[in-house]
Amino acid sequence: MALSRNARRLVVPLAAVAFLALWDSPVVFPLKVFVVFLHELSHGLAAILTGGSIERIELSVHEGGFCITRGGWRFVVASAGYLGSLAWGAALLLLGARGRSGRLVLGFVGFVFLAATVLFVRNLFGISYGLVAGSALLLCAVRLSPSANDVLTKVLGATSCLYAVWDIGSDTLSRSVAGSDATTLARMTGIPGVIWGVLWIAIALAVTAWCFARASR
Repeated sequence: MALSRNARRLVVPLAAVAFLALWDSPVVFPLKVFVVFLHELSHGLAAILTGGSIERIELSVHEGGFCITRGGWRFVVASAGYLGSLAWGAALLLLGARGRSGRLVLGFVGFVFLAATVLFVRNLFGISYGLVAGSALLLCAVRLSPSANDVLTKVLGATSCLYAVWDIGSDTLSRSVAGSDATTLARMTGIPGVIWGVLWIAIALAVTAWCFARASR
């Protein structure tokens, strides 16, 4: 049964509250790794789009990961992780809010996860997660109702945006992580990593707030 207009408006704020309330629980863990996968994949896609290639992607059970690329525009590749996962989240959130597009969106993301896992992921946890997550998304796209697919798309989008904001703040503002995207850009440009962190988190907060407002209408 389709959700009412008022119920659809509550999906995004309720998802945000639940995500924050269950932050350290096993329930949220797969969603965090989902965003990590998007982060690393965004590095790889940036490399491909600027003339490079992906060597390998790995995901960690500790909610981390890395993407090794060859060639491409290094500035764009280094910038694409946080902003890329944010862009994926924003797209999922807005497409889910449009209604009747969730099935296609989830099917596409599921296919991307499976293809990226087979082609590029090279560690056991990453392969296991990618295959399970991709298959689950495809199954949801096929088996769930259109309204349920729309809700799930919005939930994934909302949590992706929120985790992107937290990830930027954690890695660049509250602590300095060696090898993070911010430290990479700092070495390339001479601009301190904290400056890149402030810029990215300002963008992430603005985009997230705008998308939440649009999706809740």
